[in-house]
Amino acid sequence: MHYDPIKDVFAAAIRKMPVLRVLFYKSLDVMFLRSWFVRRELKKLRKFFGTKKLNIFDAGTGYGQYTYFMAKNLQPNEIYAVDVKEKWIKDAESFFKSYGFNNVSFGVEDLTQINHTDKFDLIVCVDVMEHIEDDIKVFQNYFNALKSGGFLLINTPSIFGGSDVHDEGEESFIGEHARDGYSKEDFIAKLEPIGFKVHNSLYSYGFWGDLSWRLGIKYPMMLLNLSKIFFIVLPFYYLITLPFTLLMMRLDYNTDNKIGAGIIFIARKD
Repeated sequence: MHYDPIKDVFAAAIRKMPVLRVLFYKSLDVMFLRSWFVRRELKKLRKFFGTKKLNIFDAGTGYGQYTYFMAKNLQPNEIYAVDVKEKWIKDAESFFKSYGFNNVSFGVEDLTQINHTDKFDLIVCVDVMEHIEDDIKVFQNYFNALKSGGFLLINTPSIFGGSDVHDEGEESFIGEHARDGYSKEDFIAKLEPIGFKVHNSLYSYGFWGDLSWRLGIKYPMMLLNLSKIFFIVLPFYYLITLPFTLLMMRLDYNTDNKIGAGIIFIARKD
């Protein structure tokens, strides 16, 4: 299945009605368990830096929902948000300017080609690396872009069921993925030779989180991929299933998962 056609439908909707963008961001924060984990880890990193003004690189901003969260909740900061989709970047730039965010700027950049040097205190990369074939090149670019003492936060599917791949020979549920996912050991093997040090690593989407993803995201996306007419049915579907989905997400959020379909890896440049 391909996510991009469905994502483009949402992008078009919030483009036509910008007032819906904040509501859309809040919906993503509620419905995607990864957002629960990422926002929690970002708040921890903000406390780690104390009152220092942060230069943040949102590497693969997408709709801009994490840029929006950081701009409001990780103050003081300056954020540079990039993506390869020019139309999405222009939409986000227009929205942020109209809402008076003076601490955010945008650019269209290919992460394999960036050449920033000693510029950022924090790089945030959410659900991006699984789409990039030459990940080593991007990791090196991140290392170069960070200041000494800076952090890299990556969220991505893991090899333990990420992309809905559970056995050898199975194909990814998501057609746009260049790889099924990473493990903690994969990140260590790829990042430490570059010069990164492990700061923290945790798995999300364990038993309960995986069930919540199927009920709240996978099955609705499968329906929408079949026909856009299911957008009409979606509110009724969530009216029935949302309480169960949120309960399972809360259980996963409060569980120390030994393995899970998602992984957050935080590395530091000394």
